[in-house]
Amino acid sequence: MSIRLACRAFAISETCYRYQAKLSGDNALIADWLLRLTSTNRRWGFGLCFLYLRNVKGFQYNHKRVYRLYRELELNLRIRPKRRLKRDKPDPLAVPRQINEVWSIDFMHDALSSGTTFRTFNVLDDYNREGLGIEVDLSLPSQRITRALDQIIEWRGKPKVIRCDNGSEMCSGQFQHWASRRGIRLLFIQPGKPTQNAYVERFNRTVRHEWLDMHLFESIAQAQETATRWLWRYNNERPNMALGGITPKQKLALAA
Repeated sequence: MSIRLACRAFAISETCYRYQAKLSGDNALIADWLLRLTSTNRRWGFGLCFLYLRNVKGFQYNHKRVYRLYRELELNLRIRPKRRLKRDKPDPLAVPRQINEVWSIDFMHDALSSGTTFRTFNVLDDYNREGLGIEVDLSLPSQRITRALDQIIEWRGKPKVIRCDNGSEMCSGQFQHWASRRGIRLLFIQPGKPTQNAYVERFNRTVRHEWLDMHLFESIAQAQETATRWLWRYNNERPNMALGGITPKQKLALAA
């Protein structure tokens, strides 16, 4: 039977039968990039993968096309829905207009494979959401905090304001004397109101999901090394939703 008669018997057009998919090579390229991104960054969903391909790598593929391949590869993150509690709407945070206007600092905790707990000291520039430093050690007293901040100020410049909580390290006389001597104003949030420090709290969530939860640390040195590598990727390669899908370094370049 000829193709014409077979198509007529099954009520399909010859054009449909002879159609060959175009740009299949591009589809293979997109699928390869998606597999590489999701295997390297296990906490990245479709949004971050698409923004990375569009804004960091410069690919101009339509988001519907990338999402279709993303679904076909079954890469969707399975997230358990959380029970939402109704709360009063908090006051919006002031948005800095330039770099070094407001820095936010906070602590986190985790443990080595041996069970020994350690702390991290995170520093964030609220303007472009750039992670300025992650200090890792078993103990981080006020003297260690001021030394870490001095090292960041040497290459970044001095902030006008540092937003922090009411931890013992922040309320210590040594830390407040350091800030006064540097001409930096300390902005303390209200006790029990972490939403007033929302920029660094959101950064902490990313640190937890994409760095701490992805590694089993044998030593403090290993934790510090992986923190430094991850922070570079966060600033230079990870699209940030709060910045419109660009990276913190791209935001900094636009402000220059």
